[in-house]
Amino acid sequence: MYVTAMLDIEVISDPAVAVAALDPIRSALLAELAEPASAAILATRLGLPRQKVNYHLRALEACRLVEVADERQWGGLTERLLVLSAKSFVVSPEALGAVAADPKRSKDQLAASYLIALGARIVREVGDLWKRARKADKQLATLSIDTEIRFASPAARAAFTRELIQAITELVSRYHDASASGGRNHRLVIVSHPLPQTSH
Repeated sequence: MYVTAMLDIEVISDPAVAVAALDPIRSALLAELAEPASAAILATRLGLPRQKVNYHLRALEACRLVEVADERQWGGLTERLLVLSAKSFVVSPEALGAVAADPKRSKDQLAASYLIALGARIVREVGDLWKRARKADKQLATLSIDTEIRFASPAARAAFTRELIQAITELVSRYHDASASGGRNHRLVIVSHPLPQTSH
């Protein structure tokens, strides 16, 4: 039985790897490889020629999106079982190079485009830091808070915003120490956006 400490998520920063992952056939293969499977099994599931499946699997393996989980001997043949290298993937804006979203380009911090650019920067920065931490076999200290709030009115939302800004400003003033020689700068990002409406 295949047992692995599979990553929850892998951040793709290499443009070539992003292209490989986004190819329709390869994306379909990735979706089937949460559990180990062979080229023959995948060919049957997706209705594709085994030779074509093998070609795409080799490309995914070269990009380290999949890895060998097991090998089985059938007569004189070796059947390889492949599995995802991570449970899920996200493409970093770094893969887009100079045209990647950057909050520095936005002049309106209340614009939706600015919020999206902040999210993109988080993926880029934290993805890179996490990759380095894993290589050094160290933990990366992060904090995430995710909650929902239902405002009774725009006035209530505005009041909440004022109080939140005041509270964060006071906390930052209390704990920020620019002169600390052994300190390390951290980025604090707080965002708010309406939840998508679900159709019933």
